Amino acid sequence: MNGLPGGVSVSHLRVYDWPAADGVGVAGSGSPHLHVVSSEAYVVLAGTGSVHTLSQSGFTVHPLRPGSIVSFGPGVVHRAVNDGDLEVLVLMSNAGLPEAGDAVLTFPAAVLADPAAYREAATLPGPGASDDELAAAARRRRDLALEGYAELGAAVDRLGPAALKPLHDAATRLVRPFAPRWQETWTRNVYPQNEDTAAALEGLFRGVAPHLARGSVSGVDANPAPRRYGMCGRLQTWPTPV
Repeated sequence: MNGLPGGVSVSHLRVYDWPAADGVGVAGSGSPHLHVVSSEAYVVLAGTGSVHTLSQSGFTVHPLRPGSIVSFGPGVVHRAVNDGDLEVLVLMSNAGLPEAGDAVLTFPAAVLADPAAYREAATLPGPGASDDELAAAARRRRDLALEGYAELGAAVDRLGPAALKPLHDAATRLVRPFAPRWQETWTRNVYPQNEDTAAALEGLFRGVAPHLARGSVSGVDANPAPRRYGMCGRLQTWPTPV
C-alpha cells in the first residue's frame, strides 16, 4: 500500500461508554492525553459528545455531532466525551509515529516523573489476555489519567496555560529515548511525500510532469482483528507503514 496522502493514518473510534468518576459525559469518556509530535483530527460519523481540551487557550469544550470536524496539534491535552453512541473517524499526521507511541497520558505528576511507573501504568496486558482483562486494564488506565487531568485542570484554573509546562516537560523526558527511531520512521514514511510534491511543483514550473505517468492505485481491507483498546475508545485500524 502506498499509504494515505500526506503521511496520514486513519482509524475508526467508538468512544468508551464507561462512566467517569467526575460525572462528565452522559455515556462516559476516554483517557485524556496529548501527542508530542503529531496533529489529530476528529471527523464525527455518528452520535453526540464533545472534545475537552487544555491548551494555550485554556480549557475549551468543542461540541461533536455528525459532520463536525475538530483538530488539535501537539501539546494539546484532549479528552473525548461520549454523550451517546459517539463514533469518530480519526486522522493522524505522521503515519507510523502515533502507532509507535506518540502520546502521553495525563497521569498524576508522581507517575509522570518515573518512566518505569509510567510504562507500567500505560501498558495493557499482552497476548493471551482475555477481553475482560484488557477492558479492565484500559479502564484503570483511563481512570488514572483522569486523576492527573483533574489536577492539571485545577492548576490551569489557578495559573493559566503556564500550568501545562510541567506536563510538557515530563512528556518530553518520557519520549526522548524513542526520538531516533521515530525520526527514522518519519523519514521513511512521510518525508518522501514532501520531496515528491516539491519535485512535481518544480517540474510543473518548468512545464514538464513526468510524475503523472508514475501514478498508481492501492487499496486495503479493514483489519479483521478485533477492535483494540485505544486511548479514547475501541479502535478499528488499517495497516500503516512503519
